[in-house]
Amino acid sequence: MSISSILKDRTSTAFSFEVLPPVRGKGISELFRTVDRLMPFSPAYINITTHRSDIVYRELPDGRFSRVAEKTRPGTVAIAAALKARYGVPTVPHIICSGFSAAEIENELIDLTYLGINDILVLRGDRARGDNRFIPSAGGHSHAVELCAQVNEFNRGVMSDGSQVQAPQVPFSYGVAGYPEKHEECMNMETDIAYLKAKVDAGAEYVVTQMFFDNSKYFAFVEKCRQVGISVPVIPGLKPLTSLTQRSLLPKTFHIDFPDDLARELLKCSSNDDVRALGVEWGTAQARELKEAGVPSIHFYSMNAAASVEAIARNVY
Repeated sequence: MSISSILKDRTSTAFSFEVLPPVRGKGISELFRTVDRLMPFSPAYINITTHRSDIVYRELPDGRFSRVAEKTRPGTVAIAAALKARYGVPTVPHIICSGFSAAEIENELIDLTYLGINDILVLRGDRARGDNRFIPSAGGHSHAVELCAQVNEFNRGVMSDGSQVQAPQVPFSYGVAGYPEKHEECMNMETDIAYLKAKVDAGAEYVVTQMFFDNSKYFAFVEKCRQVGISVPVIPGLKPLTSLTQRSLLPKTFHIDFPDDLARELLKCSSNDDVRALGVEWGTAQARELKEAGVPSIHFYSMNAAASVEAIARNVY
């Protein structure tokens, strides 16, 4: 059953969360501990992020430098399979344009097909570290809608080189990202929603939003989506605050605003413990309001915040 079918068939707000692959060289046990503490809330699905390779320069013995592509968090496909096998919960690996050619993406799709994982989240991904604009890999895609088209072609048995093969028995179902406060590179909200509609028109079956801390922005975003004919589920994404550094880091990195009430309370915090307590309180209030509004699912970004997500889920679910 696809994620869109799960959302359609539910009579209450689903719980889901996102995890990161371990840093290169680390085992999966810590990730299992994160999932273990959130399993009592019956997650409808678990997302696994994908990270691009970054170019680094390593000094050779003769003093020259070698340009090397290095991936700090490999293993998205393998982790999706491991979590699905261990917990019996649908897993949703992220498939991204950033850092990948169409042929490399195709190989990921083939591996996922072999593993029986047919739900993916289709994203452009971040620009490379140090770049001031997004530059696609050679033979890759510039926009998520192009990746949607590749997945559609794969579902029809058309490979990236144009050759025709047997279509997968179970086609991929996919979601895409939405931005209640606008993507940082977009000119305005109307243009951003037009790009989102193009992805939905291409075949995306649901939207997962970027984190936000003001529910009114989510509700306004959904209303604008409906006005232009986007009728698929729009899943709110929440991230509990956990550290003092996030007061400036999150607005800078994700181009989001803290509402005035939250900003005032954050300024009163003098330690990370204070921020964590506030994060649980604010996240609980957000989740309760969203759940009462009948949203199809609440998706939690659990990076460095599993304990806070657990506390919020206990309060809400």
